[in-house]
Amino acid sequence: MESKRILFISQEITPYLPETPMAEISRYLPQGVQERGREIRTFMPLYGNINERRNQLHEVIRLSGMNLVINDTDHPLIIKVASIQSARMQVYFIDNEDYFHRKGIVSDDEGHFFPDNDERAIFFARGVLETVIKLRWTPDIIHCHGWMTALAPIYLKKYYKDDPLFSHAKVIYSVYDDDFEGELNKNFRKKLVLKGITASDTKALEKPDYEKLTKFAIQYADAVVQGSEKINPEISNYIAASEKLFLPYQLKDDYVDAYNDFYDKV
Repeated sequence: MESKRILFISQEITPYLPETPMAEISRYLPQGVQERGREIRTFMPLYGNINERRNQLHEVIRLSGMNLVINDTDHPLIIKVASIQSARMQVYFIDNEDYFHRKGIVSDDEGHFFPDNDERAIFFARGVLETVIKLRWTPDIIHCHGWMTALAPIYLKKYYKDDPLFSHAKVIYSVYDDDFEGELNKNFRKKLVLKGITASDTKALEKPDYEKLTKFAIQYADAVVQGSEKINPEISNYIAASEKLFLPYQLKDDYVDAYNDFYDKV
């Protein structure tokens, strides 16, 4: 077994959010691979509708306190953690008052997509990777679930490529039926530019809709998983054309072993 350490970055995890295919896989897959002898770390955003008291979240002071600059503005990074006792696993939460202290996950009560979802995705992806650096924990595989994790692959391949913690890590992107309508902020591409990431690297996001964002994540990933039984057909065609290592949709009873074997192939 070559890949010992798996970092899971997920948009949704149950029991903190209602059960969806993504939230369920993000909850039971880490437990399953941990029980098969791997070491794991799991991250998700701390949305405002997660009850911190009921879920016994607490701040990890030694990991908090950093500021991430997005669009020339400083945003404090707060890290909290909770334990799923029955699974003997911890979940780390990325928190920030500007981005996550609201009741909706990606849209408000009336279904309107949050206008700053682009910055929330940037903050989440960078927040996870900066926290892993602070933990001094070197992952072999980084497995991303959901479009809000779609920027992790480019950050790992470009911005953090010389960091010894990530230099040998392989990135897997799971695609779900989590399409959103419309587009992210028109200045999204500019906000992504960091050391090692140029305007030409982000050209594919000229029209930052769900389809382009997902293709962008796949472009910089090493392998792809189909997490939902049905996904956007355009994305499906793109995956096939990319010729990247691919794991098709797995049934509920089989997916932990299938994913576990796939990690070693990657």
